[in-house]
Amino acid sequence: MKLKIVALSVALLASGAAFAQATDTIAKVKASGVVTMGVRDSSGALSYTLGDGKYVGYHVEICNHVIANLEKAVGRKLEVKYQPVTSQNRIPLVQNGTVDIECGSTTNNATRQKDVAFLPTTFVEEVRIAVKANSGITSIAQLNGKNVATTTGTTSVQTLRKNERAGGIDFKEVFGKDHSDSFLLLESGRADAFVMDGAILAGNIATSKSPADFKLVGEVLSVEPIAIMIRKDDAAFKKLGDDTIKEMMKSGEIAKLWEKWFLQPIPPKNTKVGYAASESTKAAWATPNDKPMEDYAKK
Repeated sequence: MKLKIVALSVALLASGAAFAQATDTIAKVKASGVVTMGVRDSSGALSYTLGDGKYVGYHVEICNHVIANLEKAVGRKLEVKYQPVTSQNRIPLVQNGTVDIECGSTTNNATRQKDVAFLPTTFVEEVRIAVKANSGITSIAQLNGKNVATTTGTTSVQTLRKNERAGGIDFKEVFGKDHSDSFLLLESGRADAFVMDGAILAGNIATSKSPADFKLVGEVLSVEPIAIMIRKDDAAFKKLGDDTIKEMMKSGEIAKLWEKWFLQPIPPKNTKVGYAASESTKAAWATPNDKPMEDYAKK
């Protein structure tokens, strides 16, 4: 029995040490020489794959700036590993130490702030509806009796249901495992609409086979701050990330990156997303903060 107790104590100490290391990212990557970036396969121009393990996008590039300063802090060159994440597993993978910095398309809200931390908001998103251009759908009211696609683990359909204009509207939810899968539901006719962040919708339309076949329609369903996610209670890494992004906002670098990824031709097809930064996004750049979505809903 004593041996079992000793073994259990050792195991608990080891797990405690591992958790402590996981919540001190700077120490973790200094010891390992590796930093793991959580990336998305199809989050519009924010974070997407070019294939062959290559990931690019607005948030990926911002994260590269954070990692450059992380390398200065630890005094060594770091190996950057890409870990594809989904809407379902992104928070657990940050929490358990698998992912050090999540560079996808995550809305900062009060519920998520209980589990993870966010760097300053890099843009303020508007949830919109994408449809086929010839569908005749122009508003929420016309979704009655329709199939509406969204991505598992996101909040977009709940947002649609809560919208005051959705009262009495009866639609069926169909789910994609990631944004590309959800867009395919729309593209293939299995869904009549795809509800998601406007930038993600615009990015998927721009890189589709026939961009002219789709359009964004209807009312803005909600306004949401989108930010890069890190582990909670990691003050040193949070400060490093905050300082990096604040400096990018102050210098105008973040506006240049927006221009590069949303207003200029992007790989692999050299198509333009054509999504200008909103006044709310520019305000977030002018006054950096990590406020949750609920603060944006306050009048």
